[in-house]
Amino acid sequence: MTAEAILLRSGTSQFLRGARLGMPVVIASAPFAVLFGALAVDNGISVFEATLMSATIFAGASQMVGIELFGHDIPPWLVVFSIFAVNFRHVLYSAAVGRRIAHWTFLQKTIGFFFLVDPQYAEAEGKAERGESVGFAWYMGMALPIYLFWVVESALGAIFGRLLPDTHALGIDFLLPIYFLGLVMGFRKRPLWLPIVVASAVVSVIAYKFVGSPWHVSIGAAAGVALAAAMPPRARANLQGGLEAEV
Repeated sequence: MTAEAILLRSGTSQFLRGARLGMPVVIASAPFAVLFGALAVDNGISVFEATLMSATIFAGASQMVGIELFGHDIPPWLVVFSIFAVNFRHVLYSAAVGRRIAHWTFLQKTIGFFFLVDPQYAEAEGKAERGESVGFAWYMGMALPIYLFWVVESALGAIFGRLLPDTHALGIDFLLPIYFLGLVMGFRKRPLWLPIVVASAVVSVIAYKFVGSPWHVSIGAAAGVALAAAMPPRARANLQGGLEAEV
């Protein structure tokens, strides 16, 4: 077997491994993709525009915020700023994942950052922490199914949304929060995990109560980052040593 054939076979294997990780995300995000399409049409956006929005922006929470604001007499800068507030966490994601994909080409990094959503970040971090290389084939194997199904399901929601049952009544809209909770639990062995999660959760709830959505997302994340930065290096080292001793 030639070297090219070996590389192709390895790349295909890594792509399929990534695709298997992407399928649970596809299932969990399906109700929200369909819901977005239906809400977009209800807010005066055409089927084509809703589908194009999913294909070019590819950020569920920001798309939801956008369609809610587009229908009101709100200055464009405020719409952009609100969407930025929801997606601010992606600045942190890209900084973290950037270390893992330093060996990629510039074009690969550009493509990779476009597909960088919450599950993609979590799985890439987990893979790197296990000492495995974050390869482009594996990364795209996970990213492409999530992206393609999101766009298709958004279009279906825009076309047939009024014929579908209420996802809230069926309870299937809870699939995605459960999946995200699983992602958070996957980092539970990291130092400072518990106090950071608690601080982020408490501040996010308070911000939701007194400031409102979507600001509570970024405010909660900022609280967790601030707590981690404020912890003395010695305290971090002690926590890390204690965790390693327990393991």
